[in-house]
Amino acid sequence: MHAFLASGHQITVTIPFSPVLLAVAALWTLAWKGFALWYAARGEQKGWFVVMLVVNTLGILEIIYLIWFRSAEADHDASDDAQPEHSSPAA
Repeated sequence: MHAFLASGHQITVTIPFSPVLLAVAALWTLAWKGFALWYAARGEQKGWFVVMLVVNTLGILEIIYLIWFRSAEADHDASDDAQPEHSSPAA
């Protein structure tokens, strides 16, 4: 990337590329995005779902949503899914 100073001089900025850092960032984002999208869908929060699906913030938006904005219904539904149903034996 090249930038020009007011004096007319050119400076070059080089950003190093690291495949390992890219993989870590992708996995981090995928985990948070999947978790947050699941809660938004279960809580019927379509606006949040669409925004988190389209905008990539390295998990920051997803973490904010999960901490402050996820619905109580999604929490309740998630706890219902985690518990197995018990059926009484047939007499």
